[in-house]
Amino acid sequence: MTTEAKATVFVDNDRVVVTEWRFAPGASTGWHRHGHDYVVVPLMDGKLKIVGKDGENVFDMKGGVPYFRNEGVEHDVINATDGEYAFIEIELK
Repeated sequence: MTTEAKATVFVDNDRVVVTEWRFAPGASTGWHRHGHDYVVVPLMDGKLKIVGKDGENVFDMKGGVPYFRNEGVEHDVINATDGEYAFIEIELK
């Protein structure tokens, strides 16, 4: 059984949703579809396994280095780091 990542919403207004995602080793978000464009800001270095319709890939994440994705992304995000991992997700409404 896979552990679910913990989502803490810090801001949810008419313009953005800001959520901290915190993962135990091996924890995942579960399969989901992004309804908005979004920016992810890793809080630490680590590895995330992204499972999408076309397969899976492991990405090296660098703390403080953000990346952007368009609305419509469908995937599961899994902590592939030995310890806890966390990032901030900023959805643009």
